[in-house]
Amino acid sequence: MAVEPVVYGASERPPRGDYSRAGPDYTCAQNASYTAAEHDRYRRLYERQAALVPGLACDEFIATLPKLGIKDHIPRFEEINERLHKATRWEIVAVPGLIPEVPFFSLLAKRRFPVTDWLREPEEFDYIVEPDVFHDLFGHVPMLFNPVLADYVQRYGEAGLKADALGACEQLSRLYWYTIEFGLIRQRDGLRAYGAGILSSPGELQYAVHSEAPSRVPLELERTMRTRYKIDTFQQTYFVIDSFEQLFELSSADFAPIYERVKSLPELAADTLLPVEA
Repeated sequence: MAVEPVVYGASERPPRGDYSRAGPDYTCAQNASYTAAEHDRYRRLYERQAALVPGLACDEFIATLPKLGIKDHIPRFEEINERLHKATRWEIVAVPGLIPEVPFFSLLAKRRFPVTDWLREPEEFDYIVEPDVFHDLFGHVPMLFNPVLADYVQRYGEAGLKADALGACEQLSRLYWYTIEFGLIRQRDGLRAYGAGILSSPGELQYAVHSEAPSRVPLELERTMRTRYKIDTFQQTYFVIDSFEQLFELSSADFAPIYERVKSLPELAADTLLPVEA
């Protein structure tokens, strides 16, 4: 039986991607027929974003980006996997688009990162709502070459399966959003981005690090799990860590009692700034 497409958040847009290609775990063979125009579009996306990251991306991303390899066309995933598996025992697998939470968690728990294999259209060059192959490869995969963050992502997948059993996927998804997708880290030379949603966005990269508009608060599990997020605008709040070791240590906690406390507390809007944070 064919798997069901997934709609992003509350969007009324039709699902992207051909889900008839996917197996029960939502993985599929990578697209083998990218056009010359798509390869060129990927090259231009890569060149533009690579030129923007110095001074804005964290040191770990700057160090691992070259390990992604090919820049001038959409790479074959198996080429990246040869290097990635040697580095951290991860591999990337193709998916037709967004996938449900439990299959997503299951793949991460097995150190398999799902990468959407279609590329945005020309009119989406500057902004795209759904993750595409450029977002996933450029934003996520370089950091999987970092052993600490690679272990954190696996731990997140394992925690996700437990969260599903506890009815707490929403709380855990907020932690994922504000760390792996939109996390900031404080380095000795200033604030830097490590979240893939920031690293792959030309506009939000500068905004997240330097704009005075958003709030930036220290990452704390309950605070983060209570905070809603925006899917179609720049973030109004960013959560900041001091090191990836701190992130890994936070994720070692037993989340079950944290979920219970969070569920008993009011949710916080994406732009909320608590009195102690002002």
